[in-house]
Amino acid sequence: MKLSFNFEDAGQIFVGAFALAVPISFSEEAWRLGETLPTSNLLMLMTLSLTFLTLFTYESVFQRDIQHRKGVFVLRIVSAYVMAAFVVALVLVCIDKLPLVDDPVTSLKRVIVIAMPASMGAIVVDSFDKE
Repeated sequence: MKLSFNFEDAGQIFVGAFALAVPISFSEEAWRLGETLPTSNLLMLMTLSLTFLTLFTYESVFQRDIQHRKGVFVLRIVSAYVMAAFVVALVLVCIDKLPLVDDPVTSLKRVIVIAMPASMGAIVVDSFDKE
């Protein structure tokens, strides 16, 4: 039984996040959603992301066995979301759609919008190598 989070896990999360972050980051619809969605909707989106990450991680990655691995379980969920958001931000920087200096609020909103599917891609690829 594996009780840790290692470089291989991080690599899988980055690859999975990148796989979905790239096509969605190039979408003008995603950019506009990041500009127009109210904060309450963004919070709902983030909550949905974390909820589905938690459910998928519990059911698929850990196969409902977290009793002695709660710390790694939480770390996996938080890591998947944060790493996916980081990948999204990098992709948006590369295509000049993350106006951090000029409009940090829009930047954060765009990252949150695109991090939802990217984080799911991240955790799905991570699940290929079961605990």
